[in-house]
Amino acid sequence: MTTGEKTRLTVAQAVVRFLEQQYVERDGVETPFFAGCWGIFGHGNVAGLGEALLERELWANEHEAGERVLRYHQARNEQAMVHAAVGYARHRDRLAAYACTASVGPGSTNMVTGAALATVNRIPVLLLPGDTFATRVANPVLQELEDPRSFDVSVNDTLKPVSRYWDRVNRPEQLPSSLLAAMRVLTDPAETGAVTIALPQDVQAEAWDWDDALFTRRVWHVTRRPVADDAVARAAAAIRAAQRPLLVAGGGVIYSGATEALRAFAEATGIPAAETQAGKGSLPYDHPLAVGAIGATGTTAADALAAEADLVIGVGTRYSDFTTASRTVFADDDVRFVNLNVASFDAHKLSAEALLGDARAGLEQLTQALAGWHAPETHSARATRLAAEWDAIVQRAHDLGHGPLPAQSEVIGVVNRTTRPQDVVVCAAGSMPGDLHKLWRTRDRKGYHVEYGFSCMGYEIAGGLGVRMATLDAGEDRDVVVMVGDGSYLMLAQELVTAVQEGMKLIVVLVDNHGFASIGALSESLGSQRFGTRYRYRTRTGLDGDVLPVDLAANAASLGARVVSVTDLAGLEKALADAQASEVTTVIHVETDPLVPAPDSPAWWDVPVAQISGVESTRAAHTTYVAHKARQRAHLDPPETPATPGPDEPPGSEGGQ
Repeated sequence: MTTGEKTRLTVAQAVVRFLEQQYVERDGVETPFFAGCWGIFGHGNVAGLGEALLERELWANEHEAGERVLRYHQARNEQAMVHAAVGYARHRDRLAAYACTASVGPGSTNMVTGAALATVNRIPVLLLPGDTFATRVANPVLQELEDPRSFDVSVNDTLKPVSRYWDRVNRPEQLPSSLLAAMRVLTDPAETGAVTIALPQDVQAEAWDWDDALFTRRVWHVTRRPVADDAVARAAAAIRAAQRPLLVAGGGVIYSGATEALRAFAEATGIPAAETQAGKGSLPYDHPLAVGAIGATGTTAADALAAEADLVIGVGTRYSDFTTASRTVFADDDVRFVNLNVASFDAHKLSAEALLGDARAGLEQLTQALAGWHAPETHSARATRLAAEWDAIVQRAHDLGHGPLPAQSEVIGVVNRTTRPQDVVVCAAGSMPGDLHKLWRTRDRKGYHVEYGFSCMGYEIAGGLGVRMATLDAGEDRDVVVMVGDGSYLMLAQELVTAVQEGMKLIVVLVDNHGFASIGALSESLGSQRFGTRYRYRTRTGLDGDVLPVDLAANAASLGARVVSVTDLAGLEKALADAQASEVTTVIHVETDPLVPAPDSPAWWDVPVAQISGVESTRAAHTTYVAHKARQRAHLDPPETPATPGPDEPPGSEGGQ
């Protein structure tokens, strides 16, 4: 009911109406920010947000056209629905997102893992957990955490450390400021991540007279912030002085839509480009200056160039330990860093010359500032040669000819060869992400979607569902191919039901090696003998019996998917072709040999080994660990920044032409 400039709605109804009117603009293109709302209902949100979403759905059914209505999607697991929201927002370059609502208690705390994943990866998602009564008239309610120190604590406080913004709305008057603050964070590429607004169940149902201005169309502008001219000049001077520069492309290159600017920069300067997990696809794999994955899961090409680099230009990367090989991969004594990043926190890492700004704008500025300069031709040519040598190694891994069970690298090769350039591969945890980082030949900037910031087991199918929804909303012709190991599949497979329910076609390649292959290999390298990493019956001596009779294909079929089991690579290729031609979700189950490693670079990852042990293999592993540990760098004291060339000094005189 509307009276003058006020509209009377419940708090939950006001939340939904507000979200429907939020838009985002970048480069002159406006799009709705919220694509919909995921939810699982229970006490705490069923009569609040549940009723509000129902009311809007009923309204939409009675009106053929008109205002936007927030779509509701039903999930099977609260963690999974946040993963789906993250997959959607990441594919949409963080310019569109989902809200997620859950009930009091376990429903809301189930979202903590998803929130952590979103925040670690800098991906926007709005969490609307139900909360206990603000009035406290019926406490303790079912599933309430009773903290004897304060009645103001609920399980939703666990979301505070994994949220970029957190609030609890205890009164209707508090809602407008909370919603606006949430939108500020969600649409800020430097601040974004999980945002939580806890909504007590009695407050959700409370009616209030709202200013109509709260429900008017609001556009949030994502401005391409240019880098300050003096910072560009300092960075250009450092680059001109370099003889062995290397660029590291992170996820910010993709999210900023800076891939063409990166290509132009590389071709103008001759500087080779390596890629992080989130940045893979920044250049096509066969570009002459693309040297592939860097770091602990890197190629021999990228890691060799990193070891020799006297200058590293990080663009949109947060320099995780996998990217830096736990701070061992950049080994030159005088190596310096120039970091272009929209977030000051990341731009200043590794004692870098910080370029604070948008990745695309900053690359364009650097390209202009370096006009006429080119890295030494021998350096560029060597990068191209090293990349070609690695590509030959990739081909051998794809065509290994191992049997009777295929190697994981061969499965990757078949999927890579069979899919189209624009199709999207999705993965997150286990041995697969590292192998994909090294061995997947990316041909499209959105063709590679591996969640490796949190590397969360169970992300794959839920995240793939979000990616699929994003491709359809964007009008893109892409198949989404989820590659998942049996360990990760068993963690969170039930969103296959949601994919079937929503008519969202996924192609799931389920690689079964009867255990945790990635951790098994790590355990072995650390002297722990793959302890606790295999799916085996318990015997008198431990979990070392026969393989468990788990039928993952039957499980997937029971969830509504079309399932095909294959035993060889020819069968896999045919199953993929059939899945591409189908309109329904298909799970392709293939067993692999877990003991066949993919090719690797000598890069290291710091996982401490027990300093003392009665196990001989552990003692030997600790000796190796100490040797690697000695190579770690602090990157604290960069040499003095070279002077900016004067007006009479010819450009390019400091470096090769």
